[in-house]
Amino acid sequence: MNADVFFMDLKATSKENLPQKLSRLVKRAGIKTILKKNDLTAVKIHFGEKGNTAYIRPVFIRQIIETIKEYRAEPFLTDANTLYAGTRSNSVSHIHTAIENGFSYSSMDATPIIIADGLRGKNTTKIKIDQKNCKHVYIGSEIIDSDALVSVAHFKGHELSGFGGTLKNIGMGCASRKGKLDMHSRVSPRIRRKTCIGCAQCADHCPVTAIKLKKNEKREKKAYLDPKKCIGCAECIVRCPTDSVKINWNQTIPVFLEKMMEYTLGVLKNKQDKSLFINFITDIAPKCDCLPYNEAPIVDNIGVLASTDPVAIDQASADLVNKQKALPGSVLKTNLEPGKDKFKGLYPDVDWEYQLDYAQNLGLGSRKYTLINLQTLSYKKSFSNKP
Repeated sequence: MNADVFFMDLKATSKENLPQKLSRLVKRAGIKTILKKNDLTAVKIHFGEKGNTAYIRPVFIRQIIETIKEYRAEPFLTDANTLYAGTRSNSVSHIHTAIENGFSYSSMDATPIIIADGLRGKNTTKIKIDQKNCKHVYIGSEIIDSDALVSVAHFKGHELSGFGGTLKNIGMGCASRKGKLDMHSRVSPRIRRKTCIGCAQCADHCPVTAIKLKKNEKREKKAYLDPKKCIGCAECIVRCPTDSVKINWNQTIPVFLEKMMEYTLGVLKNKQDKSLFINFITDIAPKCDCLPYNEAPIVDNIGVLASTDPVAIDQASADLVNKQKALPGSVLKTNLEPGKDKFKGLYPDVDWEYQLDYAQNLGLGSRKYTLINLQTLSYKKSFSNKP
């Protein structure tokens, strides 16, 4: 059976601006059905790393919050701390970064920011799932303790999963630091010293000092990794300017994707019929918003999707991106034509469809969907807030 995925483009009129249109999309997708009065509702977003500008604009998040409040639920903004060393690795710097990026108490309609796994990422709830890779998963407790969940994801490319959307926002994003370490534990890279330039980017950003610079027989400084210390956070991969940090993709990435889907299962275990998923297919950067910068988008802005099916919304998002013609000037150099796989063009070693198949087999949702286009209100029609 096809899942319903609701789509809004980025056209607006004098009678309905984009935030108002977004509210209508969220209502049409069924937010009323997941909320009850006084529900403590986790709005799971990515606040963006300091220096990154591709994350979802705060004005849209505020509109989602206002829509939730229409149903007398009580929303709070949340994310879990990062595994890598950055500006979001503990609650204090995480909240500072969120505020600097525009998610302040005043701009968010007096909605609090609550970091899901606590001050240092140790506020975790162990959830039993008994799956192939994980018997238990470790999720930020505040998300587990919430009554309802609204996931708002920025859809973009990703170095390890091909793309990042709803499933990654939930599976990876809601995991505590212990859970993130569990998912990354087999992502142990190797360094190709022939192309290493000894810039120390990998060593400087390794959270456990598993990488050090040493002189080789030619007295050249090269990076060396201690696999016993490595926690598999993959920070070195995204930091290396010469692509000298490599992963055994065929063995480690499928397991990583499986674990991420199993963690998604754990997050949603107590949220049956209490979750809504939203994907912003805008500013479609080639890499994750966890980087302290973002590169040029790979295709034009497309729109926003909403659904109660986390698998269908990611499948639909990927399909919409792949239908586009690539923009000139981005890092994408192959698969530029409409209909070509943009994510394979970015990361040829990552089978991004594998995660969708695995999620479907776990019962998380369906890859088959019906795309329902939310029509732009004409200037001749009056605008109504009714769903």
